[in-house]
Amino acid sequence: MAKYSYAHHLPGAGAVAKYVSFKIRLHMNILHFLLALVVIMGLAWLVSFDRKTIRLRALLQLIVIEGLLAFFFLHSDSGLWVINGVSGFFGHLLTFAGQGSDFVFGGMSKAGLAFIFLGVLCPIIFISALIGILQHFRILPIIIRIVGTLLSKVNGMGKLESFNAISSLILGQSENFIAYKGVLGDLSSRRLFTMAATAMSTVSLSIVGAYMTMLEPKYVVAALILNMFSTFIILSIINPTRPGAEPEIKLEKLHESQSFFEMLGEYILAGFKVAMIILAMLIGFIALISAINALFATVFGLSFQQILGYVFYPFAWLVGIPQADALKAAGIMATKLVANEFVAMIELQKIMSTLSPRGLGILSVFLVSFANFASIGIVAGAIKGLNEKQGNVVSRFGLRLVYGATLVSLLSAAFAGLVL
Repeated sequence: MAKYSYAHHLPGAGAVAKYVSFKIRLHMNILHFLLALVVIMGLAWLVSFDRKTIRLRALLQLIVIEGLLAFFFLHSDSGLWVINGVSGFFGHLLTFAGQGSDFVFGGMSKAGLAFIFLGVLCPIIFISALIGILQHFRILPIIIRIVGTLLSKVNGMGKLESFNAISSLILGQSENFIAYKGVLGDLSSRRLFTMAATAMSTVSLSIVGAYMTMLEPKYVVAALILNMFSTFIILSIINPTRPGAEPEIKLEKLHESQSFFEMLGEYILAGFKVAMIILAMLIGFIALISAINALFATVFGLSFQQILGYVFYPFAWLVGIPQADALKAAGIMATKLVANEFVAMIELQKIMSTLSPRGLGILSVFLVSFANFASIGIVAGAIKGLNEKQGNVVSRFGLRLVYGATLVSLLSAAFAGLVL
């Protein structure tokens, strides 16, 4: 009788090699991520308002949660389904806003004309009206209490700051501050910094659909969630607060005693004022950046953006982008900083086929935020339109805000690099 052979039960050499390769790659990803985490947190520590108040336990808790979320959203369709549903809802809202713009401007938006003004700024007026309705019927303060309380248990921040992370994601970096116009004057400079930094580190669901036409949807979805927790981590270092150090804002002040139509008219005009101020800020900032690019090109033979690309090269590698892709990716990262994420995504389309899947995924996550120089003007302008004094306070924080928001983008990209 022939002897029974167990050889066919043993894994083949190819399977063993793949397993060993996977384990090596996993360990390298973890080591690379830990290096990125140390460097990014160290850069945040350098500009911290109060280093002695940083709470390591809260930081560790946030890092673990974000790591789990990165794994879930980059390896599951469930998170994508949820975010698609919510962004689809806001997409419908924007079609209603578009009807108002089309009536006044004769269908220019349908023809693709004046996209920033008609497609981005004009909807602020409609969303402002919706915010006013939520305020009038005391719905928003209730949401603030519930969501703010839950998030503050995780991040150790105040309820108002915690809810601001959600409202910025839903409403956008400019429209969001209209929701707080009743309490803006009561905010300390440190608390105002946190709220402005959160607004610059996220994107609004209203433009998620546009991002998804240029980037793979799962990376957009992952970035939405990762940016929120990366913001908590970076702000816990740059602007840490002791529990109870800042008095909680009375949320009742978000509600004003007015008739419905008086309130509605006020919020519509407030939205229009914010939109016009942002328009002016964008024209000024983008024109100035163009002038600086031209000056650098004349003097050095390289544009300001190209020089920043070399500056970003080590950071592109640090967050996990393969070395072969790093320099090209760094140029896109620099473009986002000095222009905006839309311009960077358009530039990415030109080189997308030359990047590895891993490099493309990490870079895509980095691009999904409002961390750029123009956002200083947008956020400061939005707040100035509601409270001039507080708008000036935010303007003084400008460079520190864009520095922190860029660290948030780098940290989110590093978490993507950990699991991709």
